[in-house]
Amino acid sequence: MSAPIRLTINGREQEVSAEPDAKLLDVLRGPLGLTGTHFGCGANQCGACNVLVDGHAVASCDTPLWAAAGKRITTVEGLGTPEKPHRLQRAFVAEQALQCGYCTSGMLITSAAVESAAE
Repeated sequence: MSAPIRLTINGREQEVSAEPDAKLLDVLRGPLGLTGTHFGCGANQCGACNVLVDGHAVASCDTPLWAAAGKRITTVEGLGTPEKPHRLQRAFVAEQALQCGYCTSGMLITSAAVESAAE
């Protein structure tokens, strides 16, 4: 049964109505329209779907919505903006590290988690 679940995504509190066992990735890309996070392997192995949950890189393809409730979630859209990109986004562009771009969001998120842990 769908139930309203409160999430803080990219600094904004939101409420979504979804099954508690729905995958976080499906909710981000579906009802919330945040398509920067991509589906890769679906088995928590490749990192293409990584998001920050309370500052830690987490595979959103393998995270049930209930586990993210009440936590701070940051997607690649929340790292920076086109007008003011995050320093990691600027570095990826400067070093031409984008490749095809499909898994870049996961690499950026994982890099942000490592950077945050080092501070």
